[in-house]
Amino acid sequence: MRSYDFAPLYRATVGFDRIADLMDRALSSDVAQPTYPPYNIEKTAEDAYRISIAVAGFSPEDLTVEVRDGALHVAARKTADDSERAFLHRGIATRAFERRFALADHVRVVGATHEHGMLHLDLVRETPEALKPRRIEIARAGDVEVKAVEAQPIN
Repeated sequence: MRSYDFAPLYRATVGFDRIADLMDRALSSDVAQPTYPPYNIEKTAEDAYRISIAVAGFSPEDLTVEVRDGALHVAARKTADDSERAFLHRGIATRAFERRFALADHVRVVGATHEHGMLHLDLVRETPEALKPRRIEIARAGDVEVKAVEAQPIN
């Protein structure tokens, strides 16, 4: 696999660090991505998403969900001691894990629920007013009086 050096981009640009970091991560040679636990990412509305993670065997107290450094971190540590239980077959994995999901700008986590062995994380993209498209009224050149025109939001 080819490796790309993005160092020249860092020297010639200002404010694009996040994009370059994203490209670095996407093209890195670290192909051994963790597959445990399995998860789904679904789009539930135009600006809403849901991440569902299979966490069978974990209680809500065993799970931690944090947002830091532009990423969603989900971790689990089993606290209960199963030393007094004797398993003939143990097929439900309850090993510790940590999953990380990079979040886009203006995406925030609005809730988390734990039901039927699944952890559901609801996210929403909230575009700030300053970034929404606006229609600007054009004044006529023949107007004697110059007046300020307020921008109106486009819906």
